Amino acid sequence: MKTLILNGSPRKNGSTQTLINLFTDRLTTEYKTINAYYADISPCTDCRYCQKHGKCCKKDAMEEVYSYVKECDNILIASPVYFSELTPPLLGVFSRFQAFYCSHRFLGIEPVAKKKKGAILLTGGSEGDYDLAERSAKILLKKMGAEGDFPLVYCGNTDFTKAEDNEEAVKKVLELAEAFEKQH
Repeated sequence: MKTLILNGSPRKNGSTQTLINLFTDRLTTEYKTINAYYADISPCTDCRYCQKHGKCCKKDAMEEVYSYVKECDNILIASPVYFSELTPPLLGVFSRFQAFYCSHRFLGIEPVAKKKKGAILLTGGSEGDYDLAERSAKILLKKMGAEGDFPLVYCGNTDFTKAEDNEEAVKKVLELAEAFEKQH
């Protein structure tokens, strides 16, 4: 079992990372974390190369992400919520999945044959609206071959309560790690 964690947080010790750490501490299987703020991945420029070739023309760390997405069993999208959306660097990484979309749409090639589980972990300083971020994450999980219902862990009010003190969020993160450990 392999899990890919796509992290949209700039803070190495923030709420999102705290919950990711709780999650990975429970995993006994292989996992890889890609942090959108620190990965050498540039966003899509809509050059349309992928429409004809079924892959992206850019040569950067995204090649490793594509490969891992194709072979992994689970994907966790983890991000703070900024103005109701996933963080801009994470959206930039996700824009590169245009290659998967174009592979399917224009060339009739299914870029991800292996179906997988997906889940969403969102954090926010307030108890604000996170529906847009959740909807974006669900669309992207589907493009990466994830199926079914995508469990959501939302940890809000982190401006005043540390993520690790949010009992409901911690409980859900631990349950999610357990679910990812099980075979499909």
